[in-house]
Amino acid sequence: MYRKIAVVGGGAAGMTAAIHAARLGAQVTIYERNDRIGRKILSTGNGKCNFSNEKMGSDCYYGSGVALVDALYEKAGVAQVKDFFQGLGMRLRSRNGYLYPASEQAATVLDVLRFELERRAVRVHTDQQVTDLIRQPDGLCVVTAKKHRERYDAVILACGGRAAPATGSDGAGFVLAQKMGHRITPTVPALVALRGREDFYKRVAGVRCDAGVTLRIDGRPIRSERGELQWTDYGISGIPVFQLSREAAYALQGKSRVTVEIDLIPDGAAAVSSGTYGDSMEGCLDEDKGFWQDRWDRQKNQTMDQFVTGLVNKKVGLLLLKLAGIRETDRAADIPAACREKLARLCRALPLEIKGTNAYEQAQVCAGGVDCSEVMPTLQSRLVPGLFFAGEILDIDGICGGYNLQWAWSSGIVAGQAAAGEKENGD
Repeated sequence: MYRKIAVVGGGAAGMTAAIHAARLGAQVTIYERNDRIGRKILSTGNGKCNFSNEKMGSDCYYGSGVALVDALYEKAGVAQVKDFFQGLGMRLRSRNGYLYPASEQAATVLDVLRFELERRAVRVHTDQQVTDLIRQPDGLCVVTAKKHRERYDAVILACGGRAAPATGSDGAGFVLAQKMGHRITPTVPALVALRGREDFYKRVAGVRCDAGVTLRIDGRPIRSERGELQWTDYGISGIPVFQLSREAAYALQGKSRVTVEIDLIPDGAAAVSSGTYGDSMEGCLDEDKGFWQDRWDRQKNQTMDQFVTGLVNKKVGLLLLKLAGIRETDRAADIPAACREKLARLCRALPLEIKGTNAYEQAQVCAGGVDCSEVMPTLQSRLVPGLFFAGEILDIDGICGGYNLQWAWSSGIVAGQAAAGEKENGD
């Protein structure tokens, strides 16, 4: 049996792995490069820590690790994670399936984990960055930047990806995995804002509005999302944008042309949320004709700045007028048919050219990582006996809503228990 275990990384996955290994009698040491453990947890869910979601499945994930999700979650899924935290004394609260600590404080999640680490006598070495792993006949040797060397029966790499590097996830874990012979799927920032090429963003910065967002890659519609869109001074943000950002980031990395269409009247006759894409725009506009004709008839004597008031956010409305070639002071009755049609089209499919994403510093998660085809279902390396992985270091990432933290807890449980149990052979 593995008895002496090192966990590299004191984040959500690392702490969970350490606790579950220690519960099985292992002597566990966490190596954390920061001056304290769990820093990234404190920033999750705007400080409230949406730690899981009651709607859970592999369809909420991307990457080479998707095939691992359903089987792994049968062992350590949402129910087990809820039991784990309730057993640590944390009351839970569900908001439409989104799970939070009842205190609505991310610090609560971190505190109950810290208390359990102390109770289980897990050693925590902070300010200790692991710089190398050395294979030995009887295990693995951990080497730190401070020249500390120690042999372990098993090592769990749980040092994150590249998102939020200030919290310690700067890609160093990938270097260690590569030294052990593992292949790294190229990474990109995910759950992140998109940056546009247009020069008008400062006109609408700060505006939030309900919208449909459709991603196109080289002109081909990929996927649509609906939710609160946030306009920034450089582009667009908000949950619907985050949900599309992974595919956008990889397309940009591959030098594809990436565009987004914004539906500013998503509750129209052909809402984006129903799955319609730009190819159906003519039908969409046809269904909207009655709405527009009635508005032009009723408000024909208004100026156009008055005409768009109440249609969409006022700042956005004025931007649409400019893009449609309409002056704010023009009378509605005097607007030519071509400009009227363009305004209607922009309301339902405002095109944006995407030039990039925000950096890893602003990303919630990193897509890509250790190729999961080289990892067993218990998250042990197929290449190096005694080496395990947990959390974001693996090539698996989820959508918004607690899915990435659920992966951290679940992979931590499975890796921690496996590292403390019998050595595994085969699948």
